[in-house]
Amino acid sequence: MPRVPRVSWRVLAWAGVAMLVMAGWMAAPVGLRRLRFFRVRQVEIVGIRYLDADQVLAALRLRPGASVFDDTRVLAERLRGMDGVADASVNRRPPGSLKVIVREIEPVALLMSGRGALAPVDADGRALPFDLTSLDLPIVRSAGGSGGGAADSGVFGLLSRVQAVDPALFQTIDAARRTETPRGDVLLELGGGAHRVLLSRDAGPEVIAAVVAVARDLAAKARPYAELDARFAGQVVVRRRSARSVGGGAASDD
Repeated sequence: MPRVPRVSWRVLAWAGVAMLVMAGWMAAPVGLRRLRFFRVRQVEIVGIRYLDADQVLAALRLRPGASVFDDTRVLAERLRGMDGVADASVNRRPPGSLKVIVREIEPVALLMSGRGALAPVDADGRALPFDLTSLDLPIVRSAGGSGGGAADSGVFGLLSRVQAVDPALFQTIDAARRTETPRGDVLLELGGGAHRVLLSRDAGPEVIAAVVAVARDLAAKARPYAELDARFAGQVVVRRRSARSVGGGAASDD
């Protein structure tokens, strides 16, 4: 039987040590979580603007005597199941703290029901459990005035794109609604009704940017306007008076 070279024994010895270290490292949380020293005494929550901290703490469902070495993946998954949460992570901060990082779903509008009640919704029209008092968002009215979320899905999507492309423009929007045109264009009311913007429901970032550029140019030249119509390819129609009806064709400048 051939003799094993001495160098091979050294390699095997080091491999054994490495395996023992890895096993100890993996088993350490199991042992450490039993120690009172590592019990959770503080939870730091980062990233919440709309959700209440007590809601987040309740969603964690920490067990009595919870340890910082409990499985944080389970805790993060519980948070991701909350309404209004897009993503979440939980990090250990021994000896007794957890850091919770939450990314909330961004609200884009306040949907008005048939009875006049307002509810915050996301880009897909889904209701969000956020406190209305902390929100300053456009009010969405459907073309029929019913306040139906499904009927306004194009409005919510457009508002989300405006919010992403130009937050300053988004902040000036007071209300939005779907028009009665066959295409279901979208009408935005800005500045307390002083200005209106007409867009197709699928208007992309370049169209929104063009509207912003025209509005800034008019402001710089101190030229008053009532309506900007960006429903037509490659142009933004400026009107000094709002069109009498929001139809599918272009109206002439006043």
